[in-house]
Formats: sequence, structure tokens, C-alpha cells
Amino acid sequence: MSQEVITKDDLEKLRRALIEDIKILIRSSEKDNDEWLRCADVRKLLKVSTGTIQNLRISGKLKSNKVGGIHLYRRSDVENMILGKGK
Repeated sequence: MSQEVITKDDLEKLRRALIEDIKILIRSSEKDNDEWLRCADVRKLLKVSTGTIQNLRISGKLKSNKVGGIHLYRRSDVENMILGKGK
């Protein structure tokens, strides 16, 4: 069985590579950065009730992401729905 020895230099190269990869990921996510809205924010924006938001979500007209029991909506999705650019 062959064994490899990992040196401090190897670990330092790995660390630098990981940092560069993280920087690239952060830069790409900043380009796609979109504000996330809670239900209350969407209600105020659309001037509708909580039930209407729920109906829009259930019908698929407004996409949400559920995080820890809270539905979050992308501002761009809400705006596209208002403009009729949704699905």
C-alpha cells in the first residue's frame, strides 16, 4: 500500500486554492444578488392579504423558498408577476 506525505506547503496551496474558489463564488453570487422579501413585505408591495399571497404561491404564480418555516420571495419574481412576465 502506497502512502503519501502531506506537507505544510501542500496545505498552504490547498488553503489558497480554496480561498480563490470562495472569492469566485462570492463574486458570481453578487452579480445575481436579488433582494429577498418576507410575506409581510410582499403584502405591502402588492396591497393584498396573506391569504392572497398563499393562493399565489399554491397556484405557482409566485415562487417562494421556505427557510425555517418562513416563506421568502425574490423581489424580481414579485416584479415579474406584476408585469405579467411570470410563468
